[in-house]
Amino acid sequence: MARTRKVTVSTDAHGHTAGWAATELAANLAPPPDRNAAAFFDVDNTMMQGASIYWFARGLAARKYFTTGDLARFAWQQLRFRLLTTEHAGDMSHAKQAALAFVEGWRVEDMERLSEEIFDELMAPRIWAGTRALAQLHLDAGQRVWLVSAAPVEIGRVIATRLGLTGAIGTVAEVQDGAYTGRLVGDLMHGPAKADAVRQLAAVEQLDLARCVAYSDSSNDLPMLSVVGRAVAINPDNALRQTARMRGWEVRDFRTGLKAARIAVPSTVAAGLLAGAVTAGLAVRRRRQNR
Repeated sequence: MARTRKVTVSTDAHGHTAGWAATELAANLAPPPDRNAAAFFDVDNTMMQGASIYWFARGLAARKYFTTGDLARFAWQQLRFRLLTTEHAGDMSHAKQAALAFVEGWRVEDMERLSEEIFDELMAPRIWAGTRALAQLHLDAGQRVWLVSAAPVEIGRVIATRLGLTGAIGTVAEVQDGAYTGRLVGDLMHGPAKADAVRQLAAVEQLDLARCVAYSDSSNDLPMLSVVGRAVAINPDNALRQTARMRGWEVRDFRTGLKAARIAVPSTVAAGLLAGAVTAGLAVRRRRQNR
């Protein structure tokens, strides 16, 4: 069943733009008893194994939206960037320009339908049970729980809905007449942008950030982790683990053995790389259809 796209876009006094979407479940519930506290969870490698945008790409490949060769090249680039542990300015610029180019012309309802199908098939089995349990503790305490991801906010909202969470903060794609233009509204939801978005949401929802908690696996999320009263490192990369030790933050690692070495690329680089692969694949698909 198609939904009406309800994404709230906010711009603060410094011109920073953020977008978030509440789940239908949250919209129909009474206000939580603890209105001033919330938890913010990164998604990739924190709430689930790997990058959500990668699993979305896997689902598209299975549906012949692009080739398995495109997917293999994307996976190799993921590994290469992870081993180099770099997110240089040039990479980020490319990611911002291309992050949502692959959905240009898509209907919003189709994006949401595919996101739901692919979550059930590929993402649900990769949710970290330990992280999910932490989120549930906040819900049981009457607090709101938000996902914060560089992935499109529609994908984040699907994940939040499936997990029974409050909503998602994510990258916002421009929409005209029910279809994506391929352009972003504001910035890619990454690094400092996550902290800005959390501040904006806190202002709107009247949250006391000193009573809020943030969870992440990546040192790229230090701005978000630093803006709340309590930070927790989940499956942390080396840089975040070191920072957590220095600052006395709690560390939770749900990985074992080889799993700890299979950390996916940061979602921002993944978005840029995926866009190139998917865009090429869709172009090939269109050419075949036009023959």
